[in-house]
Amino acid sequence: MNNNEFRKLGHQFIDWVADYRENIRDLPVMSPAKPGSIRGKLATTPPQKGEGLGGILKDLDATVMPGITHWNHPGFFAYFPSNTTYASILADIVASGLGVQGMSWQTSPAATEVEEVVMDWLRQMLGLSEAFTGVIHDTASTATLCALICAREKTSNFGQNRNGLQGGASKLVVYASDQGHSSIEKAALLAGFGKANLRLIETDKDHALNPDKLLAAIQDDIVMGKLPCALVACIGTTATTAVDPLKRMAEIAQKYRLWLHVDAAMAGSAMILPECRWLWEGVESADSIVLNPHKWMGTGFDLSAYYAKDPQHLIRVMSTNPSYLRTAQDDEVKNFRDWGIPLGRRFRSLKLWFLLRDQGVEGLQARLRRDIAHAGWLMDQVDKKSDWERLAPVPLQTLCIRHVPNGLKDEALLRAHNLAIVDAVNQSGRAYLTPAVLKGKQMIRVSIGAESTERKDVEALWAQLQDVAQKG
Repeated sequence: MNNNEFRKLGHQFIDWVADYRENIRDLPVMSPAKPGSIRGKLATTPPQKGEGLGGILKDLDATVMPGITHWNHPGFFAYFPSNTTYASILADIVASGLGVQGMSWQTSPAATEVEEVVMDWLRQMLGLSEAFTGVIHDTASTATLCALICAREKTSNFGQNRNGLQGGASKLVVYASDQGHSSIEKAALLAGFGKANLRLIETDKDHALNPDKLLAAIQDDIVMGKLPCALVACIGTTATTAVDPLKRMAEIAQKYRLWLHVDAAMAGSAMILPECRWLWEGVESADSIVLNPHKWMGTGFDLSAYYAKDPQHLIRVMSTNPSYLRTAQDDEVKNFRDWGIPLGRRFRSLKLWFLLRDQGVEGLQARLRRDIAHAGWLMDQVDKKSDWERLAPVPLQTLCIRHVPNGLKDEALLRAHNLAIVDAVNQSGRAYLTPAVLKGKQMIRVSIGAESTERKDVEALWAQLQDVAQKG
């Protein structure tokens, strides 16, 4: 492909994306594809001779589109918001066109310095103090793994330089809510703590970690000769967006010298709203924080924001610094390869820079406030109906509800009934929901936050839920 062909095709692909977004309401939200149906449309052997991309748009429509679930659809209420704004799409094109490997300052100074600036912009937007320094990771799962490795090395006095994983006399223990994301357990396992040394603490009626249960677990471990190491606070749990009592947890962490990591993957975006910052009161006591601008905020996947209070500790844990990567500027600059697990790094910061230049803080705040208002409206409708039950508070934009017809109490029947409601809504193509189980109760989970979702879409979902429930 030469420059002229690239220009021509580039315009066609931009038009294709714009047409897709413009007509997305006409598409079924959840992909109707069956297992193997997309694979069956593709050749089983690679092309021996290049054929160019002249026909690729037709193949996208015929082969790929039937297998796409439309995360930016106004009827997308599943999982979590995963907005990819136009500005972020353009930034991805530029980043791919430049082909930067941003492992060190010297490999492309702009990649490092734009990241430094936009991460500080974001810190200011979140209301965090200058005590925190930010770096971009791919996902919160990676950031949490980094946090637990840093915690392990702090508590073990850099045991990785001696006998490695759990080589000390006392076994190190990690604590988190039983409603925390599965990535916390995965990170604890990958960081070498072992499943036997992960304590998932019972939660209260609002599904937030119970600090008294946490204290009891820590004290029991100390009696058994174990060494409390890390505490993960969830600000916006995956199932319900429950908020752990961060301020109290910070006090406990300080008393027992625990590394405090705050997982605010989805809910962290809400902290650009001053009126939401009470949700993470005590965050200044954290050692590390993660949030995902690639969710509710609008930067395309993947872009996770990780903030560390002691970046020198992070660098000491993560850096290997072989001779072939050293440069003359190393003492003057940041080399972000030393701030995480991967060596190679994409120019992800362009997505955040483009988004903020395009919408500004006020534009992002307005959209988040709109989504929270939509959730509040739906909460009011549910609470007014005697045959609908809300299973959790609604601090942000996610509702956990279920239909309880005629006072039905049998959990097995309620489970089947509510799963049937979700299936009917999803099969209709007009909306997409994900079911979940909360402390033994089957629920319908409604996550509001697609950029294109308007009040009329939330109203349409509520009308459809009621209609399907009555027919069931």
